[in-house]
This record gives sequence, C-alpha cells and structure tokens, in this order.
Amino acid sequence: MPEQQSFTRARLRTPRAAAIAGILFSILLGLIFGLLRISLPADPLDTGEWLATSTRTVGLAINLVPFAGVAFLWFIGVLRDRLGAEEDRFFATVFLGSGILFLATLFAGAALLGSIVIAFANAPADVVSSASFRFARAAAYNITNIYAAKMAGVFMVSASTIVLQTRIAARWLAFAGFGGALALLLGSEFISWNFAVLPAWVLMISVYILCDNFQVSAKLDRWHPTMPTRRR
Repeated sequence: MPEQQSFTRARLRTPRAAAIAGILFSILLGLIFGLLRISLPADPLDTGEWLATSTRTVGLAINLVPFAGVAFLWFIGVLRDRLGAEEDRFFATVFLGSGILFLATLFAGAALLGSIVIAFANAPADVVSSASFRFARAAAYNITNIYAAKMAGVFMVSASTIVLQTRIAARWLAFAGFGGALALLLGSEFISWNFAVLPAWVLMISVYILCDNFQVSAKLDRWHPTMPTRRR
C-alpha cells in the first residue's frame, strides 16, 4: 500500500512539472514576441531605422530565446513521460517532431536577428545600406512568420489530438487548440500578433493541468492519510 501511494504521488508530480515548464515557456515566449513586435516593423523590407533605437530591446528578446527553448523541451519531455503507454506512436512522432522543428526555426530566426544587431554595432553606417542586411532581415521574417508559425500550428494540432485521446485536460482546451492551429496554419502571414496563439494555449493547458493536479493530490491526501510507522 505505501509503495502504491508513493507511485501515485510520483505520477502526480510529473504533470505538475510539465505545467510549470509550460507556464514558464508561455511567459518567456510571450515576452519575446511582445518585445520583437513593438521593436520591429511588420515590413520585412524595412529600412532598418529600428537598429538605431531598439537594439537593446531586440537583444533582450534574443537572449531570452534559449531559456524559452529549454522550458519548451522540458514541457514536451515531461508530458510525454506522463502519457507513457497511452501515447499514440503516430501523433507522438508528429508532436515531438513539430515541437523540435518549431524550436529550430525559432532559434534560426533569432540567430539571424542577432547577427544583424552585432553587425550594426560594429559598422552602423555600412549595415543598413548593404544587401546582406536586407537578406538577413527578410530571411528572419520568413523563418519566424511562415515556417515557425506553421510548425507551431502542427504542434498544436497533434497536442490537441493527444489531449482528446488521453483526456489529460478538458475537451474544450483541445478544441481551442484546433482553432488556434487553424489560425497559425492559414493566417500566419496576415493576422497580427498571431504568435500569441501558441503561448496563450500552452499557458491555458498548463494552468488547467496544474490546478487539476492539486485537486487530485488533495483528494488523495483525504482518502489515503499518511499512516504512522511502527517502531521495531
């Protein structure tokens, strides 16, 4: 009996860790996109005026990207560990692959923006008028707003399907994920602030899992109170 209770508590801590990682990822990614959105113009062919005024803000956002990536990987890993044998191989592959590809494109876009900022700090007069700046700026825009957005949409579709199959969260969260994924897959180039969909959805599902975990833990404490050990 004590071993079974210990195992149950260990399983309860697993989704709690995933929820905390998801909340951290949501906060960091929302902050990153917010900083970039207010600093960079929406036009990928801009003249680079933001380099004279917003390099520190952009640099802060870029430096936060690795921490958001670690939190996202932790969220995926702990969630897959929680699913265990219930995990469907097909959707698990899409879930893991799309998540890794999303991080790869996010890192690539951040690296290009970081290269622009470093080059501008070294030669401010030459960078803005160069063809390399226009190429790097357009490439960073395409990577984040097209490829990263599409991978985020695929991730949300696979994750929402897993939610429906395993019931680790409410059904309405899965349907909200399908709606957000549709916005990312079809309207990523036209809808402003579209990237807010992913961190908002991960935040909702993480908060739900965390609250549900605390409720189940409280019920377990009432049903199976800790028994005092006997002295030998």
